[in-house]
Amino acid sequence: MKILFKKPYIYFVFLIFLIYIILNIFVSGFYNTLPLILVYAKTVNWFKLGFSLFLTLIIGILIAFNSVLIYIKYQEKKRCKEEIVLSSIGGFGGLISGVCPLCITGIVPLILGLIGISFSLASLPFQGIEVQILVVFVLTISFFSLSKR
Repeated sequence: MKILFKKPYIYFVFLIFLIYIILNIFVSGFYNTLPLILVYAKTVNWFKLGFSLFLTLIIGILIAFNSVLIYIKYQEKKRCKEEIVLSSIGGFGGLISGVCPLCITGIVPLILGLIGISFSLASLPFQGIEVQILVVFVLTISFFSLSKR
């Protein structure tokens, strides 16, 4: 873990985090939703929105940490296939849920919409926040698995 905060790797962590957050904002269309949140501020559930944004930041940090650790382990010639799979699933899961799974579309609703199936993460019991929690769990397992090696 300490190696992630050393000079060359901290820049990679920060760069991957920024790329993930920017990609997530554009893929999910959150830039279109942000003005609407400000207009309808009285009707927004700020707790759910804040928690979802917090989870998005945690997912971005975990993806950045996992990516740099995978690179470091690969340079050391250690095998890390399981962690690569878990990190990939976590990264894709983070892009599925978007920044705020309740108020915007993610990748899955867009793909399902192309074949005529209507689906929204808002139809889930916790409006898609459970997907983000699952992604954080998968990325955390991958991170600790990589850190042990």
